[in-house]
Amino acid sequence: MVRRSVAVVVLLSLFPAGLRADDAAPQVELSEGLAPFVSLLTGQSSIYDLRGDFQIRIDGRPQPIELRLQRNGDEAFSLSLTHAEYAVSLSRDADTTVLSLPLHRVAYVGTGDVPEEFSLAPHGSFGRLISSASRLAVGRNLLSLLQPDQPGLLLDAIAGIGNNPLKLQRSPMTNAWQLTDASPLRFERAGQCTVTTNSGSAAFSLSVPDSGSFDVRSEIGADFRVVELSRTELETTLCRGVHRATEILAPAPLLTHPVQKNRQTENGELRWIDGHRVAILHGTPEQIGNAHGQLLKDEARRCIESVLYSFGTVHVIRTGRWFRDDLASAYARLAPHIPERHKTETRSMAEALQISHETAEALNVFPELFHCSGFAVFGSATKDGRLYHGRVLDYMTTIGLQDAATTFVVAAEGQIPFVNVGYGGFIGSVSGMNAKAISLGEMGGRGEGQWDGVPMATLMRRALEECSTLDEVMHLWATSPRTCEYYYVFADGRTNQAVGVAALPESIEFIRPGEGHERLGPGISDSVVLSAGSRLETLRKRVTDKHGQIDAEIGQWLMSRPVAMQSNLHNVLFIPEEGTLYVANASHSGPAAEQPYVRLNLHELLTSVRIPKANAAERSQDR
Repeated sequence: MVRRSVAVVVLLSLFPAGLRADDAAPQVELSEGLAPFVSLLTGQSSIYDLRGDFQIRIDGRPQPIELRLQRNGDEAFSLSLTHAEYAVSLSRDADTTVLSLPLHRVAYVGTGDVPEEFSLAPHGSFGRLISSASRLAVGRNLLSLLQPDQPGLLLDAIAGIGNNPLKLQRSPMTNAWQLTDASPLRFERAGQCTVTTNSGSAAFSLSVPDSGSFDVRSEIGADFRVVELSRTELETTLCRGVHRATEILAPAPLLTHPVQKNRQTENGELRWIDGHRVAILHGTPEQIGNAHGQLLKDEARRCIESVLYSFGTVHVIRTGRWFRDDLASAYARLAPHIPERHKTETRSMAEALQISHETAEALNVFPELFHCSGFAVFGSATKDGRLYHGRVLDYMTTIGLQDAATTFVVAAEGQIPFVNVGYGGFIGSVSGMNAKAISLGEMGGRGEGQWDGVPMATLMRRALEECSTLDEVMHLWATSPRTCEYYYVFADGRTNQAVGVAALPESIEFIRPGEGHERLGPGISDSVVLSAGSRLETLRKRVTDKHGQIDAEIGQWLMSRPVAMQSNLHNVLFIPEEGTLYVANASHSGPAAEQPYVRLNLHELLTSVRIPKANAAERSQDR
């Protein structure tokens, strides 16, 4: 349920390692103080009013947050969270759902029926909001067994977790659980408690009003802009957003240690290579899209929920704008510049995933709304004269995209085969290399809203499919309408050439190896180095210090922390001359730069599968 998930997540977030004690002694017995909250968590109380005052340390300083959660029966609730910078109110009854954002003076209103699987109705929603792929599912399952007047099972479970986070002890007289002086939890009276940890403190007050009724539209101010939405879209976004968030915040072994099982379909194959997903797809756009959807159903679902629902919920609270509307606006302007073959592939993938075309299309323009490091070294800069192209993607590990991390090998009819380091459900490219020894990596800049051009990820994929030389890549960028502000490193392993690119809608600048630049510093011989701030300084120093010694091992070290940020989603080192790449993806425990690299070879992967003659002929010219 909404109220249960909020309570559980809040309580769990306040129980990290390193608890500190409150000097005040508990004023009521543990079982007496806990019983009303157990009744709430188990759903036995259908009418109540829960208030919470939090002092949580964020960015080194305490941040006050106020919570109020009211429930009125099986269909209705009202939840409000107030912070100095963010405020949100969510109210629901049997007919209407209202999401109010007081700081933005806007309210989103949905009316009508909602499919049960996506409903926010309090009754039974605990199972819909907490994923079975989250560790929180253990608590969800435990709570389903509890009775409000029997908290012992819950206390047994808590006492057995880790270092006994509540610091409980058995009474020598009654054998009942008691709080110790070291416990972070205190009950002043039944229904009133405080929690104190190194991360902050919280005070909860639970009461049962004479009437739980409330007006769902009461939080809509007279000066609010009211936006009517499909109630299904409104509740699905919030329900699936919380569902995916529980997986990201507390991933179960299903995500941290996924089953590594190879799978095949008519036009594709999913392999696990040293713990890394590799999807090999071939055929027409329809066949490739269908194979993508069949092989990566779960991964694509997680990618979609991370972007459209979890991030989408945060986006609307932060900006006051409905995320899907922003994506739809972007897609309407970007669509005329997307090749029909890419649209066909996206729609075919959507059908295999059993989602709408619009959902798949929205996901695939996501990078255009948000705005990393890269380098290419060769000749005198490297140990063997070979070109090494490094690409660091610092991008949103906090929304769990690493759960969908997949390296794609794609051989489309009539196109140059390529390898793309990407994510299930996403057909564009941000890091890739083709069978003609061309490699590309991008770095986002500014300019959100400048969408009258080719989406960056589409332009990247077009270059991989269509370009055989560095000059062809540069020509493609120079002659295509561009969006936003992006920076790139392009490299050609056959000619040992590379170039840095600063691309805006109205201009494009190519920075040659060894050239100085006001934003990048003096040139470094046989090198192109792009980054920003202290990361640029560190990367430049590393390239300069190791100049003439760089090989695959040192190339990977060049991308280590702090050149890579904590948000580092993936790192790739391309050796395009030989078709080799080294890939590292982020995990739930750390950024990509701190994970092991896996070696892959494009040519070896292409020759390991049966590909129709049209693509085999294309491939044979690449060696």
